[in-house]
Amino acid sequence: MFSIVRTSRLRDRSSFGLSRALLCTAMAAALAGCGREGPSPAGAAPPPAVRARVIQVAPQRVPIQLEAVGQVQGSKEVEVRSRVNGILLKHLYKEGALVRAGEALFQIDPAPYEIAVAQAKAQVSQERARNEQVNREAARLKDLAAQKAISQKEYDDAGSALKLSNAALQAAEANLRLAELNLSYTLVTAPVSGITGRMLRSEGSLIAAGQESGLLATVNQVQPIWVRFSLSESDRASLPGGQLSVKSGAEVRLVLPDGSRYPEKGRINFSATQIDPQLATLELRAEFDNPRTQLLPGQFVRVQLVAGHRDNVFLVPQTAVVQTEKGFLLFVLDKDNKAAVRPVHTGGWMGSDWMILDGLKSGDRVIADNLLKVSPGVQVAPVEPAEAKPANAKPAAAAK
Repeated sequence: MFSIVRTSRLRDRSSFGLSRALLCTAMAAALAGCGREGPSPAGAAPPPAVRARVIQVAPQRVPIQLEAVGQVQGSKEVEVRSRVNGILLKHLYKEGALVRAGEALFQIDPAPYEIAVAQAKAQVSQERARNEQVNREAARLKDLAAQKAISQKEYDDAGSALKLSNAALQAAEANLRLAELNLSYTLVTAPVSGITGRMLRSEGSLIAAGQESGLLATVNQVQPIWVRFSLSESDRASLPGGQLSVKSGAEVRLVLPDGSRYPEKGRINFSATQIDPQLATLELRAEFDNPRTQLLPGQFVRVQLVAGHRDNVFLVPQTAVVQTEKGFLLFVLDKDNKAAVRPVHTGGWMGSDWMILDGLKSGDRVIADNLLKVSPGVQVAPVEPAEAKPANAKPAAAAK
């Protein structure tokens, strides 16, 4: 249902594509030339050292962060329907306004139901009077039956009449309650607190309960609010154990359409038990507090999911990583400040840095820029970050 996006791993790759292609070409030429060149002529000056920014790496604990596109939905999406038939007299709310549970939304013509209540009350009064009469008769016959002044049949018939009268009175009282309930339904109220939708029936319309015309509006509960999103198979594989459950305690953040971060943290409250066979994705849902109604149903947001941490990870700048047909490379400095190629295993991007999972050790010095002039065995003059020059700057010794 939703397309999946990776953490901004693709946003800068195009900007580095050309430079990396040139870098790979230069490296190939440099590596091919190594060993074929003869010794430097006697007395010839060594080539000047390449000035480059060098960083010393150390293992870090970094979060496992994934990003996806999500859509906001109300935690409850309720249809407001009429329970009785009648003419819609007026609506009592402002479309799109926030309403509380029990607040009046529509008024259906109550006149027929007021008449029904009056009739039910009259029926109750009638049955109550008849019941009082039957009770008196049963009490009188009881004394006569005790004196053997009447037959047993007459006494039994009086008892049965009393039971029938009691049942009739109960039925009349039930009809009265039903009539009063139908009368109360003529005032249609909000079933939950939330934001109201547009009015689907205009004033004067004939409303039929249980039919399409009985649907009057919708109410979306927005406190709390839900965000639905999905993770691809590759994203799911990067999670601890390859699973993400409601009890995992994963932290969920949102980035709003204007690029700002939503201040409230979310929590996973639903994880599908099967993969969508058409999209090959796992559907998830997160719950957020929405006290200021900043999130609205239907809104699209970016979901940032932190599902654990990974230890012993090295972070290096994007400019330090070289991609070749066989994998990823870094240039590191040896103890003599000479460049050496180091194959590495990457783990994706974190912000503007690459995560290096294997190939480096604590204390390694990585060349971070000016790689077009670096090749294996080249002498490098490390510079501080404030002194570092752009990758296309000429070395100081060759600037003449």
